[in-house]
Amino acid sequence: MLPKGSFSRCLAIAGLSLFFAGVAEAALDNNSPVGTANVTVADPTVPRPPGQPCVVQLFSNDTFDDFNPRPFTYTPPSGCGAHWAKVVLEADFSVTEGVQYDRTATIFFGGVNLYFGTTQEPSSTLAPSWHVERDLTDYSALFSSTGQGQAFIGNIVDSTYTGVIHGSARLLFYPADAVAPAAKVPDAVYPLSSDLIGSTVTLNNSSSQMTATLSLPRNVEKAYLDVFTQSQSSDEFWYTCVPAQYAAETGECNNGNFREAEVSIDGQPAGVAPVYPWIYTGGLDLFIWKPTPGVQTLNFMPYRVDLTPFAGVLSNGSPHTVAVNVEGADSYFSGTAALLVYQDKNTKQVSGQVTRNTLANQPPTPTTSSTLSQDASGNVTGGVTTALTRHFVIEGYADTSRGRVTTTVDQTVGFTNTESFNITRSLYDQITDQLTTVASVSRSKRGQALVNEFKASYRYPLYVKSDQSRLADGNYSILTKVRQGYHQHTALGADGITPYSADVKNQVDGSDTLVLTPGYRIISHSGQQATQTVAFDDSWGGCYRGSVSSANNVVTAYSSDHGCPGQQNRVLWFAHPDGSPYQGDSLFGG
Repeated sequence: MLPKGSFSRCLAIAGLSLFFAGVAEAALDNNSPVGTANVTVADPTVPRPPGQPCVVQLFSNDTFDDFNPRPFTYTPPSGCGAHWAKVVLEADFSVTEGVQYDRTATIFFGGVNLYFGTTQEPSSTLAPSWHVERDLTDYSALFSSTGQGQAFIGNIVDSTYTGVIHGSARLLFYPADAVAPAAKVPDAVYPLSSDLIGSTVTLNNSSSQMTATLSLPRNVEKAYLDVFTQSQSSDEFWYTCVPAQYAAETGECNNGNFREAEVSIDGQPAGVAPVYPWIYTGGLDLFIWKPTPGVQTLNFMPYRVDLTPFAGVLSNGSPHTVAVNVEGADSYFSGTAALLVYQDKNTKQVSGQVTRNTLANQPPTPTTSSTLSQDASGNVTGGVTTALTRHFVIEGYADTSRGRVTTTVDQTVGFTNTESFNITRSLYDQITDQLTTVASVSRSKRGQALVNEFKASYRYPLYVKSDQSRLADGNYSILTKVRQGYHQHTALGADGITPYSADVKNQVDGSDTLVLTPGYRIISHSGQQATQTVAFDDSWGGCYRGSVSSANNVVTAYSSDHGCPGQQNRVLWFAHPDGSPYQGDSLFGG
């Protein structure tokens, strides 16, 4: 049997040996997307309202060459009023030529995460640079007061790991006016962070939690939780693992591949957040992601959990503990989350309770099945399937200034992963075929009248094919093919009318072949190709199409159309949690 060992887990390390193996990339002119080797993505930037923004610089050209945070002081902008039409974070990063891992990057203010992503890996002749944006309009309440924040990109710089990372970030505040009125935003934002300034929380196993015990206003009428869960270290390639009983036979990691974030309030299950299978720029095969990284790799987007059925409970004046854990975590996940609260400004006291919660009786326990078989020679074929589908309803009421409002969250979450193997003395072929799905409906009624309905569905398809073979000279050839997707559909309405709906699709396809020594040193690579396509459509005629293709690690084709053929250029619109559409592209990366 070909000993897989930890091939996929060692590729990030093996990539560092590229510097010493003499393989190089050409640094080309970044002014033209076609022909460049620099970072190029198909994602749109955040649409903006007309007018000039007020700009607040958070930090400028900071150097990240150690594991110390870079603190900054924020002061609210002057001359833009106290309420804004849009708030946008812009950040620019670069890493010098040389050898460096992909690194995790975060920006926090007041304990709340403003940016979460990873960095591009450099090469011996290319110093990549990239730009990210995030729509932070829903976090406007954070920015009304002076406070402290920090940026953190833990990075080792020495005689081996030579790449130095630099970064700058700023907030852009677009003043409200008659054309672009002030956005309807949450009244307060509360962090689930490990300190007051803000940092991620390490979740080593299923029992590890990030928590916050909060004394909330007594007039909460709506609540949402934005959740980030990023796989790290031994759990980076969690989607390729198998249950423990199949690990020895397949040579794979042994803690299964089901990962899901579980949200609770005061110990009671309150919702779930699917874990997106982000692939970092040193992951699987580092050359696939040059110059186009995977979906959201450089700029993660949070998953928003509707906690409005708990609004009446959260308003009762008692401290409440909001917690998140990652089921299946295996050393480890990094997490952060933010609670967004809307208040009823026409009353000092909202009361209510949760009247139905079927999630409480459905633990996240997947089923597994196997078709693995081993012949007399020790050759292994077959697959292992892990699956879990849960349907749950959480319902609660809140007595508000407008009367009793009953909110129901009806959600179905699904997960399936099949690991297929063909293992002989000279081959180790593995296919990961995974799909995570969510279908959710949030309905709010006042009496019998449906006042708001918000539907959202998500699909996270992932396909990874790794064909590893032993060559005649004793080295190994690894062909890797990846297909990674993010699909979202949203619709809002009431009383059977759907005035707005939108669809987003973001997909990356790539492949490459590595030749490595038995010690995982990269000798060469060939056949790199990758394509990213991004599509957005909405029921108001909004449209965006973007695509980028590369071969041999340079861009060969690029297009970006905000109007799409036959249409006028339009801004992009998305469904706001309160049911109204708003401008933004926070469904994408930067």
